[in-house]
Amino acid sequence: MTSSKNDTQLKRSFMKDEAYNELRKWIITGKLQPGTKLRDQDLSDTLGISRTPIREALLRLENDGLVVTKANRWTLVSPINLEEAENIYSIVWTLEALAMEQAFPYFTLKDIDELERYNENLNKIMKTGNQIAKLQADNEFHNKILQLSHNLELPKLLSSLKLRIQRIEIHYFNEIDRMNTSYEEHKKIIDLLRKKNMYLAIEAIKSNWKNSLESIQQFTDDSI
Repeated sequence: MTSSKNDTQLKRSFMKDEAYNELRKWIITGKLQPGTKLRDQDLSDTLGISRTPIREALLRLENDGLVVTKANRWTLVSPINLEEAENIYSIVWTLEALAMEQAFPYFTLKDIDELERYNENLNKIMKTGNQIAKLQADNEFHNKILQLSHNLELPKLLSSLKLRIQRIEIHYFNEIDRMNTSYEEHKKIIDLLRKKNMYLAIEAIKSNWKNSLESIQQFTDDSI
């Protein structure tokens, strides 16, 4: 009996995680557009699983800020707006500046070379036009700095914020050629690390995020 009960719990947990991962991907990539109404029965039919793991996945997505719910009425994919982007980016560049400050004493030549490889990989992927792959390559670069900070709280704080940023950037960067600029900004960060200039490296990591936000602001201004 115990084995059967455990198997049921594992299966339910697996389905909940699978539902969450799939719905999160659909929201971030825009397959589920902002404002789309999410009905658990429809999602259950589409994914071929029961409604319970769907509901649990939607609760997690609400905690991530990717869906909004009105109790017993509706669940929608969260809207994307400029005010939200400004709030999220400002938090991210502040936390990544802290990560750079805390990581700086730990950087070795090997670590800097690894950052360079990540950045060259980003440059290579840019030519494919795969927006999701470009963002993933960009994240590899930034995650290396987080790792070297040895601050285990920073990835936790940044995780859901970066999910929302990925969604914002996929939404806007299909229209904006931003990653070429980001590649050059990463090169500047690498150069400053080699020169052991912590102050300017911190300012450069902040500028990398600020310039992404400014690209979005400029695009929305031009679209009005």
